[in-house]
Amino acid sequence: MATKDTKKKAAKPADKKTAAKKTTAKKSTAKKTTTKKAPVKKAVVKKPAVKEAPAKSVAKPKAEKVTKTMPKVAPKRKVVSKGNDPVAHGVGRRKSSVARVWLRRGTGKMIINGREYKTYFDTEVTRKAATIPFVTIPNASSYDVEANVTGGGLWSQADAVKLGFARALLQSDESLKPILRQHGLLTVDARLKERKKYGQRGARRRFQFVKR
Repeated sequence: MATKDTKKKAAKPADKKTAAKKTTAKKSTAKKTTTKKAPVKKAVVKKPAVKEAPAKSVAKPKAEKVTKTMPKVAPKRKVVSKGNDPVAHGVGRRKSSVARVWLRRGTGKMIINGREYKTYFDTEVTRKAATIPFVTIPNASSYDVEANVTGGGLWSQADAVKLGFARALLQSDESLKPILRQHGLLTVDARLKERKKYGQRGARRRFQFVKR
């Protein structure tokens, strides 16, 4: 049988263990009490930035436009020069040339494209063709002839000027029609150059035939 002393001895080590546990528990509680809790940071809630409304621009009063009233000017009247105004106008055509002729009161001068007809036409035939109305009608020398001619050659231009000159004379005085018609100055020469044909030398001319 175990004695009381042995029981006490056996109980001692258990008591030491419990005593050690109690001391460690006290220390741990003391530490817990002594350790300060870190301050909890409060979550900062950012407020949404409020946009400031732009300052309203005050509209400035518009300056009143000063409308200048211009004085009314009477329209200019055309000055009529009786001496240089064209008396009559005629258009003549021959082949591909066109002549526009004006008659003015004068002494029988003829100007074609800004030049005298003697320097413009280089042959006597063309000069005579352009001035036939001066020869047939005596009153034609009391006019100055001004013509603008385009297209064609000098021969066809001379015939176009002749026809335009005769038509202008007829416009100035209709009683000249029988005389102009008698000399054939009002008839239009509608002849044109016939086109060349293929396989031939010209419009009618053929190549020379070679038998051998």
